[in-house]
Amino acid sequence: MNQPPGPDQQRELVRQIGAVLTAQLPPGWRQLRVEYRAAGRHVETDLLVTGPDGVPRPASPHPEAVRLLGVLRSGMYQPGLGTWLGAILVFEPGQAPDVDFVRPDLEPPFRRPPPPIGFQDELRFFPRADEHIPGWLRERAGLTPPAAGGEVRTPRIYDGLDASGRPLIRRQPLAPAEAERVLAYLDAGPVILASRSNGPDAFAPERTDAVPMNFRTDGAWAWPGAVAYYLREHGVPPDPDLLAHIRARRFTAPADVPEPAKDLALAAITGEAPQTTV
Repeated sequence: MNQPPGPDQQRELVRQIGAVLTAQLPPGWRQLRVEYRAAGRHVETDLLVTGPDGVPRPASPHPEAVRLLGVLRSGMYQPGLGTWLGAILVFEPGQAPDVDFVRPDLEPPFRRPPPPIGFQDELRFFPRADEHIPGWLRERAGLTPPAAGGEVRTPRIYDGLDASGRPLIRRQPLAPAEAERVLAYLDAGPVILASRSNGPDAFAPERTDAVPMNFRTDGAWAWPGAVAYYLREHGVPPDPDLLAHIRARRFTAPADVPEPAKDLALAAITGEAPQTTV
């Protein structure tokens, strides 16, 4: 297995990057600034060259410099901690390079936001211990957020009953486009509890066998099938707290919900102690 580059090797890689980039510049250049951002296979490299007139202008970075930046990033990976996703390197004639690596827990300012698969690849290529996955990275990768204190929340279906026993709704309706995204999120959660029969529709009592009697989870919330049903059939938005959670996750459901998280969600529904895994 290759050893990660030490400080001397890192400096040599930075020197090589500078040599490749400056070799393509005309005489008299004053400064070269390169910004590198990456998440998995998503890579962005911006190059600004200040010429003799003192005006910085964008330029295309040499592919070999981009490759060497990737080598530097990979080589600085620390097991369990990850590696940086962004760096700024500044070169000036006759001066030592000025290098600033963005801390691994911070998100660099991507020019074009990487898709979730980019952040999922990031965690596959450079695995991190759970405590070293910051919330923004967990969210971007579509991972299940850890439940605070092992608690999984359950939503209110509606906001009470009127004098005749009909459900009350005191929530702002969703725009059709957002409603579709919320429904996609709700439908993506794995089923953790299900019945073979359906229940009655509280808003249309004549529908006695309409509401799915199941529960789904994303690891942080566990919701009944009624939440998606009432949104789809009657335009009833989810519990405001659940809706805020879905919005915060940018409508991206977790790629996977671990079995222990499903057990906690099931326990939140049934009131029984979660199963322990060996």
